[in-house]
Amino acid sequence: MSGIHPRALVASGAEIGDGVEIGPWCSVGAGVVIEDGARLVSHVVVEGRTRIGAGAILYPFCTVGLPPQDLKYRGEATETVIGARTQIREHCTIHRGTVTGTGITRVGADCLLMAVAHVAHDCAIGDGVIIANNVVMGGHVEIGDGAVIGGAAALHQFVRIGRGAMVGGVSGVEADVIPFGSVIGNRARLAGLNLVKLKRAGVPRAEIHRLRRAFRILFGPEGGVFAARVADVRAAYGEDGLVAEILAFIDAPSHRGLIRAAIGAESDNDV
Repeated sequence: MSGIHPRALVASGAEIGDGVEIGPWCSVGAGVVIEDGARLVSHVVVEGRTRIGAGAILYPFCTVGLPPQDLKYRGEATETVIGARTQIREHCTIHRGTVTGTGITRVGADCLLMAVAHVAHDCAIGDGVIIANNVVMGGHVEIGDGAVIGGAAALHQFVRIGRGAMVGGVSGVEADVIPFGSVIGNRARLAGLNLVKLKRAGVPRAEIHRLRRAFRILFGPEGGVFAARVADVRAAYGEDGLVAEILAFIDAPSHRGLIRAAIGAESDNDV
């Protein structure tokens, strides 16, 4: 059974799972699927071909699945997918995909999108991502699992944020951020590695040390041709799992290039 408030508007054709709660003044369109146990608190608008995952919570005045802010969009039947147990706080906007992109805007499971965040068309957000208040992103942004985006950060379209990365508040990010990288500033530069994430994930101390040595070779003050530094890291640490992940991220196709400018070299003393 589902609890639908009498002042909610749920179109015929919408698929509503067991235990779903839809509060007053919510509007749910005909192409929407809401899975078991999800909750729309009040004044929520969900439209288009949109799937809300089991146990997700949508707070007042957020909108999910509305048309993208793209002048090329002509009403094509694109999609929006929200993962299980994700929380979407007040005034967030998440727009459907476009046919010039992947056709799907996707937010993973167990994410937290704080108030007034904007997820643009064709963005792909992984699981366990935290997006703080007032974050904005252009279309086609990719954010890896477990990344944290600080308040009022701005992510340029087509930017990739690697797994476990940290973007500092009020940062303007116009190029890709390596997995477990930490960036800050306008325009953002590498501040080091996201050591908090690595430690909380239980990564062994020795593995963190190897990762930091690889980081210093790649992004340290010595400079040199970047391709040569990548080759040196691949030869010395390419068999290490986390270093290999960063190298694969660097090797992957990129629309925006990579943030290479670092604020300073790192020390192992605080690990």
